[in-house]
Amino acid sequence: MLALALYGAVLGWLWFNQEKLLFVPTVLPVDRPLAQAPDIHELNIDVPGARLSALHLQLPNPKGVVFFLHGNGGSLESWFVNADFYRRANFDLFMIDYRGYGKSTGQIESEAQLRQDVRSAWAMVAPQYAGKKVVFCGRSLGSGLAAGLSVELAKRGAPNLTVLVSPYSSMAALSRDHYPWVPSLVLRYPMRTDQLVGSIDNPLLLIHGSEDSLIAPRHSDALKAVAPRAGLLRIAGAGHNDLQDFDAYRSGFADALSRL
Repeated sequence: MLALALYGAVLGWLWFNQEKLLFVPTVLPVDRPLAQAPDIHELNIDVPGARLSALHLQLPNPKGVVFFLHGNGGSLESWFVNADFYRRANFDLFMIDYRGYGKSTGQIESEAQLRQDVRSAWAMVAPQYAGKKVVFCGRSLGSGLAAGLSVELAKRGAPNLTVLVSPYSSMAALSRDHYPWVPSLVLRYPMRTDQLVGSIDNPLLLIHGSEDSLIAPRHSDALKAVAPRAGLLRIAGAGHNDLQDFDAYRSGFADALSRL
């Protein structure tokens, strides 16, 4: 009985505190400058109860924009570091910090709230890219958000390409990999990417490191199984956090952009 009581207490703690496990933000001082080049602009997006920090690389005559949703750790300061890649591809780059990350205010409280914030951020920037190419790219945590936004906007013809980097099939599946004793009913962030990708009609590219020990490559395999038209790029030797350092990743992503 004591063991059951302890188990129940742990599950109760997980129910009420799972944001502490899922989201690992780096908080920045509000006066910290983030834009380090004249073509990168810092801005804020007001959402209910919070203000989101964002960075926007704006080129003179871009082919389009990559709307990038980053992973569960860090902030824009550590994620918005590869502007030259997008300059060479002639694509603008737009990236937000989620609530509580970087200089963004507020706290993440639910999956619905998180998805609504992403939706609001895209709604603000979208008018600038009417008639241009639109790419939704999500990495790790952001992959499920990017997939959801792609499905929501499919009837409007956007995006032209969805790129999911180190994606999970669902938070329940990912939890089973690392915490098999946690029942899926405890998870308040189901993030069912596996129920979304099959509805993405425009081009979809999955990119995964072969040595990813945090989100195993089989998650991309599972997504490919329900979205057979998707491209799957396996980066040999890459893990979860060093994927961007591999030429195969950069060339594969650049090739997908060049074909738009």
